[in-house]
Formats: sequence, structure tokens, C-alpha cells
Amino acid sequence: MTLPAMIASDVDGTLLDDDEKISTRTRAAVHAAVDSGAQFVLATGRPPRWIKPVVDELGLAPMSVCANGAVIYDPATDRIVSARTLSVDVLGELAEIATRVIPGAGLAVERVGSSAHDAATPQFVSSPGYEHAWLNPDNTEVSVEDLLSAPAVKLLIRKAGAASADMAAVLAKHVGLQGDITYSTNNGLIEVVPSGISKATGVEELARPLGLTADDIVAFGDMPNDIPMLLWSGHGVAMGNAHPEAMAAADEVTADNNDDGLARVLERWWL
Repeated sequence: MTLPAMIASDVDGTLLDDDEKISTRTRAAVHAAVDSGAQFVLATGRPPRWIKPVVDELGLAPMSVCANGAVIYDPATDRIVSARTLSVDVLGELAEIATRVIPGAGLAVERVGSSAHDAATPQFVSSPGYEHAWLNPDNTEVSVEDLLSAPAVKLLIRKAGAASADMAAVLAKHVGLQGDITYSTNNGLIEVVPSGISKATGVEELARPLGLTADDIVAFGDMPNDIPMLLWSGHGVAMGNAHPEAMAAADEVTADNNDDGLARVLERWWL
């Protein structure tokens, strides 16, 4: 493609290496692009409260598409710009389906307030006994009734020891317009966001006011939750460590996240 006007990058498994660091080479490539006038945005499944470590590593505070497109967050001002939510009724329907077709699954929801650490809004609440898929659990256990009592930007369905792909296939047979199913790890975790919402819609929300279209954007990702963005963007790049479905959706496969795959592509335009 011609010189991109915007770079949209997934975080885990893409911008970050396996130690959750950004290499000197990758950081330099991103800074060179931004210094030349390109827009750089993060597009991640992470909630806003998990963006600060990425900003600290990057040395920039780019606009961030969080929760797989459901939230637009500005880390420079610590402000939630917009949020799309699953209604209480839809959450109830999804919870009933999930617990019926995946016996033993735990449930959790992500909520947002006005900032990344809005103390007035419990951010991540889970059902009793929920087993976190990550090493840094920060969930608050509540009753299932409380869990489903307020709108949420994301529903998480977790079953330890299961494969996310298998869970997604089972749920897809029962979930229709209630929400869109995706996953960012194969570790028995499914994420459901409002219907029609994805990283692609989130990036488009940031691009449109700037007069940019999909053709102006190069996007990077590694997992199924990146597929809509890889397909939509003018040039979709899958990492060498990517899920096979993400690779198939991309225009190009670069080196893996531990070998500066993102930087190798950006360096074609910005050295």
C-alpha cells in the first residue's frame, strides 16, 4: 500500500513480546511513524485500566480501542470517550445460554465508568469461583444476580482446561443477535461484545473524524478478535505467531512478536 496515514496495532502477542515488553526496535519504528505524521492507535481486548503499562512501555499515549471495540479510551487524559454496552436483558440471555451449553463455565463482565480507574464503577466483576485466564486477576466476586444487574461492555465466559475455539463453536450455534463472539487466547476464554462491534468498528470511529478510510490504515494482529480489523483495513498484517485464522485473514504475515514483526513492516515506510 501507499504510505499509511494510520497504524492500528493489537497489543498482546503483537506490539508486546512474550515478556510484555516493547523492544527498542519496535518502539523506534512506531515513534518514527508518529514523528512523520502518522496516527498510531492501540486496538486491544484489554480494558482501559490495563492500558497504562503499554503506554509506559511505548513512551506515547495513543488513542485506544479497548474491549474489542466496545470502548474508546484516551490515555492522555484518562477519559472514556465512548462505550457500547450489552443491556441487562441481553446479558441475562447470554448468561443463560452460556451456562446451559457449557456446563461449569464461569461468568464475568467488564464495565467502564468515566475513566480507567473510576472507583464509582466496579470494573471487573465475576461469578463465585470464577477462575481468571490471566496471571493478574483483579476481579471482584459477586452473585450472578449482581453480575447481570448492570450493562457491560463485555461478557467473559471462562472454563479452565477447555479450548476457546471449541467453546466458540458451541456458543455460535445458540447465540444470534445477542452479541458477537470472539476470543483472544486459546486458554478457555470467550469474549462477547455488543452485536456489530469489533476492533474494526472501533478503529473506524477514530479514523472517520480525521477523514481517513480503511484504505489509509495498516493493521496488525494475531488472534481471532483481530480478524475483523485485518479484513477491513487497507493492509492487514498478521504476526508470525498468529492464530491460523488470523493469518488467513491477513494480506501479509510478518515475523513474530518476539522478532520485531511489527517494526519490520513499519520500517518499509519509516526508517
